[in-house]
Amino acid sequence: MQSTPVSGGAVLSDVMLIGQAPGPREPVLQRPFAHTAGKTMFRWFEQFCGLNEAAVRSTIYFAAVCRCFPGKNSSGSDRVPAPDEIRNCSSWMDDEIKILRPRLIIPVGRLAIMQFIDRAKLEKVIGRKFRVKRAGHSFDLIPLPHPSGASPWHKISPGKELLEKALRKIARHPATVNSKLIWRPRIQEL
Repeated sequence: MQSTPVSGGAVLSDVMLIGQAPGPREPVLQRPFAHTAGKTMFRWFEQFCGLNEAAVRSTIYFAAVCRCFPGKNSSGSDRVPAPDEIRNCSSWMDDEIKILRPRLIIPVGRLAIMQFIDRAKLEKVIGRKFRVKRAGHSFDLIPLPHPSGASPWHKISPGKELLEKALRKIARHPATVNSKLIWRPRIQEL
């Protein structure tokens, strides 16, 4: 791992979004999903959930499988965290789940999804809601594909339709509806 940890801030929320790991720009910008993939993801939330980036960041708690940028691989793309790195960081995510007790977790991308359900094919998980238990807490899980430009999966069939189905489920989920109705962030002092 090559950077300082990146955090979404102390937002007390019923909804938790979990990504893979920060990219190279997130440590500098000091927030998750701060570059190209984030722009795509926030566009999804605005289009299907009616929440702009500021509303998402102030009402959804952001976490990650690994909190530091893992570096580049030999081909020059972002390196996927290794199993030992994932294990070393897993206690952070488990502790956050224990503290927040979210009603909905949104894993973004295959690596984040695989921390909760053991299904490798996106076609089998995107667009569906699962009931999951982790860290002694049960919650709903609605996976999203990674919004990276590296994969066209979310831009072509069946990915495009499954992404829309997943985002509509998120928009209708009681935890999301409640956060939109409250509309003011519930910030917890650290």
